[in-house]
Amino acid sequence: MDSVLALQPWHWVVFGVILVLSELLITTFFILWFGIAAILMGVLLLFLPMLALSTQVLLWTVLSVLFAVAWFKFLKPLSVDKTKAGLSKEAILGEVGQIISAPNGDRRGTLRFPVPILGEAEWAVITQDCVREGDRVRVIDVAGNALVVEAI
Repeated sequence: MDSVLALQPWHWVVFGVILVLSELLITTFFILWFGIAAILMGVLLLFLPMLALSTQVLLWTVLSVLFAVAWFKFLKPLSVDKTKAGLSKEAILGEVGQIISAPNGDRRGTLRFPVPILGEAEWAVITQDCVREGDRVRVIDVAGNALVVEAI
């Protein structure tokens, strides 16, 4: 009876490829780890062909959980968009940056943020305050494609 339920390495690989390909339709980036674990089970079964079916399923489950936990704990936080791109004007109000080119007469200045804000690290600025290169300023409003800032 055990020979009827014996899985071959290619069974695991095909199962894994199906799971990985299903990720293309579902796009949760979660099923991918179950598919990778299944493919690894197929490779492992090449080297250890006498593993019992229950052991195979247990190892696949453990690998799947480990990969999923590693994804959520270590890899997913690296892919979080910290630019605030696409957020409203309120997302930029109060942000602090450094003047890299001071405004002069009708010419706008340039401000650089330490982390890109709304997708950009450098912005054109307008100010009523007297600011020089290197001064730190706070965003108080948005006027068109320029930021209105005040000296800190």
